[in-house]
Formats: sequence, C-alpha cells, structure tokens
Amino acid sequence: MFSKIKGNAKACLIFEAMWVVPFNMFATYASIYMLSLGLKETQIGLLTSINLVLQIFTSFISGHLTDRLGRRKALLIFDLVSWSIATLIWAIAQNFWYFLAAVIVNSFQKIPNTAWYCLLVEDTEPENRSAIFTILQVISVISGFFAPLGGLLVSKLTLVPAVRLMYLIACISMTVMFFGRNAITYDTEISIKKRLESKGINFKESLKEYKEVLKEIVTNRLLMIIVGVYILNNFQMAIRGTYLSIYLVNALGIKDSLIGLFPAFSSVAMLVLLLLVIPKFKEEFSNRYMVIGFGISMLANTMLILLPPKNITGVIVVTMLSASGSIIANPYLESTIANLISDENRAKMLAILTVLLLVFISPAGIIGGWTYSINPRIPFVLITLAFLLNEVLLLIFKQRKRQLT
Repeated sequence: MFSKIKGNAKACLIFEAMWVVPFNMFATYASIYMLSLGLKETQIGLLTSINLVLQIFTSFISGHLTDRLGRRKALLIFDLVSWSIATLIWAIAQNFWYFLAAVIVNSFQKIPNTAWYCLLVEDTEPENRSAIFTILQVISVISGFFAPLGGLLVSKLTLVPAVRLMYLIACISMTVMFFGRNAITYDTEISIKKRLESKGINFKESLKEYKEVLKEIVTNRLLMIIVGVYILNNFQMAIRGTYLSIYLVNALGIKDSLIGLFPAFSSVAMLVLLLLVIPKFKEEFSNRYMVIGFGISMLANTMLILLPPKNITGVIVVTMLSASGSIIANPYLESTIANLISDENRAKMLAILTVLLLVFISPAGIIGGWTYSINPRIPFVLITLAFLLNEVLLLIFKQRKRQLT
C-alpha cells in the first residue's frame, strides 16, 4: 500500500508516528490525570464541550486561513500553537484553570487539521486515498504497542508525575515533527492557486465563497448522508475518549497502572486484521465494510455495558473487538468523504463540514458527564445507539448511491 503513496502524503505519513505515539500515551491517562488533580467528572465533561465549541470557530476560519497562508505554513504555525503549547500547559497543570487554558489553545487544532488533510489527499489519486487512511491506521496500531510504557511510568513514578512526563515527551516529539515535516513537504498546485486567489481578499469577502460551498454541500445528498455517519461516529468517540478510562477505573475497578495495557491489545487485533484480512478488501465494497465495522463496534460496546467489575479478560475482549470495528470501518469512512469533496473547494468545504460536525458533537462532553453522574453505563448506551443509527444511515446511503448510478 505504501508504494502507491507519493508526494506530500508520503511525507506526512513518515512523520506521523512522532505525533501518534506520545498522543496515545497521554490520551489514555488524560481523564484520570484530571481526576487526580481534583477535577470532578462534570468539570471534565465541561472542558470537553468547551473545547468542541471553540473548535466550531477555529474550524470556520480554517478554510480561509489554509487558503490564505498555504497548506504548509498554516499547518506549521497552528500545530505549534495547538499542540506544542497545549502539551506544555498540560504538563504543568495544577487545577481547572490550567486545563481551561490548555483547552483554549488546543482548540486551534482544527486549522492544522484542515491544512494537513489537504496536503494528505490533494496530490493523491482518488483510488489510492483509502490506502492513505489504512496506513494511518497501521501507524496507530504500531503506536499502540508503546502505550504500555505509560503504564510502566505510572507504576514507577505514580500517576501525576508520570503523566506530566508523558506530556513533556509529547511536546518535544511533536515540535520536532512539525519542523521536520514542513521541511520535506511542498505546496500543491491547488494550494498555490488558492493562496494567490486569496491575496487581497478579506474574511468578509471570503464568506461569499463559503455560501457557495455550503450550497454545494447541501445539494450533495450522498455527502450529507455520509456526514451524518461521520457526526455520529465522532459523537461516540468524544464520549468514549473522555469517559472510558474513568469507567474502567471507577466502575469496573481496574487498576490505573493497567489502563495503558489495553491499547496494546487493540494493536494486536488491528495488526492481525491488517496482515490477514484487510489486504483482501476491495474498494467497491467500502459500504459493506463500514456496516461490518460499525456492527462489531456496537457488539463490543454492548458487552462493555454488561461486564461485571474486575473482569480484565472481558475488558481485553471488548478492547480487541472495538479496535477491530474501527480498523475495518474508519479508513473507508474517511476515504468516502474525501472522494465526495472536490479539490477546488476542499479547504472551505472541510471547514464547513467540520463546523457542522462540531455543532452536533460539542454537547457530547456535557451529555457524557451528566449521564455518567446518573449511571456510569448510560454514556455507553448512547454510544451503542450511535452505532445503530450509523447502520441505518449506511443502508440509506447504499440505496441512494444505487439510484444515482
């Protein structure tokens, strides 16, 4: 698959592990770290929602800034702001206000997200784009084997000092990555064209283009359906990412030093599928693979809800099933969206789609915190319902696509 990838996509993929490895290490412990520093579950949910609400604004301006600055420049500047500075604040955090400052800074991540996505796909043939997203999953898989290092640090240093060290490692690794990637990438023809077109155009004038792009999105029925799937998938990821570790520790009684082991089991499941199953997949059956992947994820989540306390074997099975569902469905979901978006308006279209996404998922943190305070299982019931709705939407997508062809 990697031999099919050239240009900016290859350059981005080469450096990706320097972001994913440290991110996976600290992300596993982020919620527990906040609890250990005195935050409540509802405050953690509030921070998640504040981050998502602020990302609505940064997403909205991301298309304009990505076109105006060029993909590479926008990517470098705002990656440094949203990740290098944010991880440094998290490393020295003492209370809620430190985390709020980090959330504000980190909310600018949507600008480099748009720029990175454009660099990743603009000079790649549509039929090779699913390979890009599958390779990203491979990198994520390999990085999962490093996650137990976080657990080792926690067992040696205790939770708070260990997580502070993880954030410092992330700050250094990500910063080196940002400068290294910038050095070997180039601005695509579309990027140069958009940068020249954007000269002398202020944001107010750029809003007119946004209106035209919004019309293009709304009239694309297939894109709107698959965006619905994307929104539901991100909604469940926001809740799961915030409350899974808390649920495992507080509700199921799993030791916090063991939490870092579970991403390694995810990686084992993904690696087996990547080596033995996914190479046999064919692009024309992408809808079928999404249905299967979300179905497996729904099964895993249902099992998680029913697990008794201290059942480590059950958590491992759930973790591996959930990872399997993700590796099957997510690359095809990403490539389907990428192929339904035109290169000409990619930056602004991504910006608008991200705004729509965040409007719908920004309440996820508050909803997760409120429902968790009622019963720790309720957030995971909501996740299961999200997967069920995705199955229905994919059935509708298949029927509409058949009608158009």
